[in-house]
Amino acid sequence: MTSVANPGTSNPKTNRPTLWRRFQRGGWRHLIAIPAVIFALFPLLYTVNAFLVTSGTLIASNELFTEVSGSNYETLLSNPQTPFLRWFANSMFISGTTAVGAMLMGAAAAYAFSRFRFTGRRVSLTALLIIQMFPQLLAFVAIFLLLFALQDIYPALGLNSQLGLVAVYLGGALGANTFLMFGFFNTIPRELDEAATIDGASHAQVFWTIMLRLVTPILVVVGILAFVGSFSDFLLAQIVLQNPNRWTLSVGLYQLIAVEFSQNWGTFAAGAVLSALPVVLLFLFLQRYIVSGLTAGSVKG
Repeated sequence: MTSVANPGTSNPKTNRPTLWRRFQRGGWRHLIAIPAVIFALFPLLYTVNAFLVTSGTLIASNELFTEVSGSNYETLLSNPQTPFLRWFANSMFISGTTAVGAMLMGAAAAYAFSRFRFTGRRVSLTALLIIQMFPQLLAFVAIFLLLFALQDIYPALGLNSQLGLVAVYLGGALGANTFLMFGFFNTIPRELDEAATIDGASHAQVFWTIMLRLVTPILVVVGILAFVGSFSDFLLAQIVLQNPNRWTLSVGLYQLIAVEFSQNWGTFAAGAVLSALPVVLLFLFLQRYIVSGLTAGSVKG
């Protein structure tokens, strides 16, 4: 007895896409992604090799991983002339405070521009946009003179003050953060505000209990940008912070190689690898918010 195949059924092997069809659907992206990853990892290999050798120079860096030693880490963490842990704590305090302040200030300004109608609203938005066209580094002389004048009146915000450096970071990023969050706030329906107001909620209650929870993705994006920007900044930190005990990681590590013909490149590379860990971990834990936070406010407002 012979069996007749059902014409409505198909062989799963014949339905599998060919290699060319897979390449057309998305496999071509690997041809771009793989070289990009290699290009990004190439300098990292030299950095890792630099802190594994004991010579302290970059001359023999063409021979990768011929020597493995942890002496550079021991020098970095145990040398009293290089208080790496203190610099690391300073950077975390400054960057964390800047990130929290940037999120709160940007959210408050964006909420006001998005929900309220007041005289000078459009002019203020335009002024913020024009001010952001000029980089903050153009004003480093004015920043120095301003903090120098504040040092005698209010030392907590003057030169050699970490809070003063945080204030400089917050002022420089306020305009960009406001515009970034302004578009996101416009995507939230106004009916939520009106319903909460009818129930007796004030503007502060609407902002703290409703709006901030709905704009979590853009808050995370602003916080990450503020954290990374302040964590890796060198010029402003070098200008404001003059006491070695108040230096950040970028300023402190620079002093290891600032001397001509310095032999501290291995220690510098070890510190650079350790200082990159907080940023990498931050992106890994918060990466699910990044794409939605950057794109949600770009289609309305």
